[in-house]
Amino acid sequence: MNWWVSMPKVELHAHLNGSIRDSTLMELARELGDRGLVHFPDVERVILKHDRSLTEVFKMFDLIHVLTTDHETVSRITKEVIEDFAAENVVYLELRTTPKKNVSKGMNKKSYMEAVLEGLRVVSNVEVDIFSEPNFDCPASAGIYARNNECESNGTGKKKIYVRLLLSIDRRETTEAAMETVKLALEMRHLGVVGIDLSGNPIIGEWLTFLPALEFAKEQGLLITLHCGEVPNQVEIHAMLDFLPARIGHACCFGEEEWAKLKSLKLPVEICLTSNIRTETISSLDIHHFADLYISGHPIVLCTDDSGVFSTSVSGEYSLASSSFGIQKREMFQLARNAVNFIFAGNKVKQELEQVFDLAAKTLEF
Repeated sequence: MNWWVSMPKVELHAHLNGSIRDSTLMELARELGDRGLVHFPDVERVILKHDRSLTEVFKMFDLIHVLTTDHETVSRITKEVIEDFAAENVVYLELRTTPKKNVSKGMNKKSYMEAVLEGLRVVSNVEVDIFSEPNFDCPASAGIYARNNECESNGTGKKKIYVRLLLSIDRRETTEAAMETVKLALEMRHLGVVGIDLSGNPIIGEWLTFLPALEFAKEQGLLITLHCGEVPNQVEIHAMLDFLPARIGHACCFGEEEWAKLKSLKLPVEICLTSNIRTETISSLDIHHFADLYISGHPIVLCTDDSGVFSTSVSGEYSLASSSFGIQKREMFQLARNAVNFIFAGNKVKQELEQVFDLAAKTLEF
């Protein structure tokens, strides 16, 4: 895995709370067990497993939902998730999360996001760029990577990771709640929020419920990615493609007509191999649509979805794709570099990331 870790990578489909460390989950679950809020032996068994069944995956999500209801925990998880992605040489991360409310803890959507931002601020072992576009006139302040991806701009030798935030609209929400999330995203644009995601249980909710909020977001210049085609729903898939989002996630249950439409539109697809197999959305990698999209030259980017819940990593996804589909390292490197074209940050960041990849191409052994 060392080579895949050393390669710079871009992660565009990562859910914050699904990327929690197992060790943190164990610690927090034990505290809940001591308070009698969960039966710890049951959740301990699930946390310790790395090849979780679909039922166990849902148990993990239920546990995480209970845990992430106070500001301190949200900040801690955010800090650790950033550190973990940076440790495997993810140079640009779009982190998505659904702003939560918890009246008993004094949490509203805005305070939840403030807790996320606090987690970003307290990261100390890597340099995090989130609040503004870097000064491209000064390569050092822009964080251009030196050999081994060490940023020497401030003499600290710290790795640098660009982080941008996507606010997720949950499919259980009302039109009003979805609009509240969009307005919060607009309010926090200067703090690194670049777009909106639609996610959640794909069999819940109707597309038309969220459409007004998504149209408003698009009108205001927010970029949008949609979880699309996680279940067979051709009417919704067509409506989502007609909406022309900037990207879509998964695209597992498309028919021939939907594939043709997607390819004609050239909409980038966020591919999550391990997630699709663990959730049984795709029965095996042999029939995964990654191969068809890759061979046809369609824009795609490999992502983790929920690295903690699915016991994976961005490096692991690239290694898996390489071994499963017979793609050589140089081509996988180019796939990672191409992902820069699909990020929601501005052109300055794109240019700097391209320089990171260009430098890495000179030092990596293919």
